[in-house]
Order: sequence, then C-alpha cells, then structure tokens
Amino acid sequence: MKDQSGQNDRVVVPPRGGLMHVVDAAGYSLAGFRRLMRETAARLELLGAVALIAAFLWRGAAPWHWAGLVLLMVLVLVVETLNTAIEVLTDRISPEWSEMARDAKDLGSLAVGLMLTATGAYAALVLAHLI
Repeated sequence: MKDQSGQNDRVVVPPRGGLMHVVDAAGYSLAGFRRLMRETAARLELLGAVALIAAFLWRGAAPWHWAGLVLLMVLVLVVETLNTAIEVLTDRISPEWSEMARDAKDLGSLAVGLMLTATGAYAALVLAHLI
C-alpha cells in the first residue's frame, strides 16, 4: 500500500516475547545464514573448513587442537558475516563509487584476511606437530 507521497507504508510489528522471541530470532539467524551462503567467499571458507577437518582427522589431532580449530572456523564465518553486512550496507548507503565506501569494504576484507591467516597458521602448526 502506498501513502500520499507515493512511498510504501511500512507496518512495524512489535517483537514477540518469551519463547516466541527465541523462535523469531532463530528464524532471523537462519535467514542470515542463507544470505551468507550466497557469498562465494563463505562457501569457499566452508570448503576450506572441510579440508582442514580431513587433515586433522588424518593427523590424529588432539581434542584441544579440535577445539581451537572449531573456534577459529566459527570466527572466520563470524567475520565473513560482518564483512558481508558491511558490504550490503555500504552498497545501500553509497551506491555510487566513493573513497569512504571503498575503505569500508577494504577494511572488512582485511578483517576476513587476518582471520583466515590466523586460522591457517594455527592449522599449519598443528599439522606440523609444532603445537
């Protein structure tokens, strides 16, 4: 429905309480995961995680090594998710090219790259039996 100015009317639905709030939040998270899986980088990161899992199984990694790997892999996806959110918002706010938009996207990309470097370094140390 459009209002007098031609804009779409928006109905704000108040959040539900109690258990239904948790159900709604889980639905939003699932929608976010589906959106993230449209990103090639996220799919490649999951593929990399599968490869690291196979390598850790092959080397017989200790339980605490597994705990570190799982934590780092989750953090990679967290940072990738935040980077994707930055890119989506930047494209919405600044559809034209701007140096600030480029900087925002580059900084998000740097965060992902640093997280991937840390995860790769940890995995390499574990697989080389250095830790």
